[in-house]
Amino acid sequence: MSTDMLSLTQRIEESIGKKSDNVHEVMRGYTPAKRLVISFEDGSSIFAKIGTTADTSGWLRKEHRLYEALSGSFMPNYLGWNNDSKHPILLLEDLSKACWPFSDSIPWTEEQIDLVLSALDRLWGSTLRDIPRLTDFGYMLDGWHQVAADPEPFLALNLVSESWLNTALQTLLEIDGQEVAKGNSLLHLDIRSDNICIDGFRAILVDWNHVCRGNKRCDLGFWLPSLHAEGGPPPESFLPDGAEIAGLISGFFAVRAGLPLIPDAPKVRTIQLVQLRYALPWAVRALDLPPLDGRKA
Repeated sequence: MSTDMLSLTQRIEESIGKKSDNVHEVMRGYTPAKRLVISFEDGSSIFAKIGTTADTSGWLRKEHRLYEALSGSFMPNYLGWNNDSKHPILLLEDLSKACWPFSDSIPWTEEQIDLVLSALDRLWGSTLRDIPRLTDFGYMLDGWHQVAADPEPFLALNLVSESWLNTALQTLLEIDGQEVAKGNSLLHLDIRSDNICIDGFRAILVDWNHVCRGNKRCDLGFWLPSLHAEGGPPPESFLPDGAEIAGLISGFFAVRAGLPLIPDAPKVRTIQLVQLRYALPWAVRALDLPPLDGRKA
C-alpha cells in the first residue's frame, strides 16, 4: 500500500473507530476525486470519497454540507467527515453491491425507472433552508442565447448546419429560461444514470453538488436524454408537454459540449455530447423545429 493510501486509510479508521482489513479503489465518476471502498474486520464496509484537487475538494465540502442538512431514502446514508486542507474525506454507505445501470451496462427496466421517479418525488417534496434557487444560475438557463453569441463551438460538433441554427434560433431564443426554471421543489440538478443506483426497492442519487430550489420538471428534464440514450423511453413519455423544458435542456448541452475539456472533469464534455445527441432531437420534435441536417445528427 502506498504512503498516500496508508495515510488516507488511517484517517478513515480514526473517523470510524475500526480497523480496516481491505481497501479497494473504485474507478467510477467523471472527476479525479479518489473513491474507495473500505472493509473492516467486523465485516462492515463504507464508501469514502476524497478530494484530490482544489476543485474536487471544494465540491466535496459543498456536498458534505448538504449531507449534514438533508437525509432521505433517496440519498446514501451519511457516515462521517474527515476534514483536511487538501484532501477532505466524505464517508458514506457502501453501495458497491447495488445495481448501477450505467456502469454495469444493464438495460433500464420499467420497475427501475418507477423507483427513480418515486425517489425524485420524495426529493422534490423535501424541505431545506438557505439554498439558492435555480433562477440564480442564469448561465444554466440561457444556453441558446450563448450559442447565438458564439456559435462556433456548437457548430464544430457537426450536429447541424449554420443554416439550420439560424432558422431554429428564431424559436429557441423565445424560451424564457428564468420563467421555465421558477418553482419551489428541492432539486438535485445533476441527475444522470451514473449518479443513480438501485438497491433493492430503493433508488439512490449520488453526487449532491448542485442542489437548489426550482421547477421539478427541469430536474427530470436533465435525466431524460441520458435515460433515452441508454435504451429508456423518449423524453416525451414523461414530459409530453415539455417543449420549453426540451429547449432549455438542449441549450444547456449545446453551449457546453463543444467547449475545451474541464481539467478537473475531463470526461464531462463526452457525456454532455451524448446528452446533446438526444436532447436536441427532443427539442426538434417538441418545438416543431426543422429536421436536423448535420452530418452526425
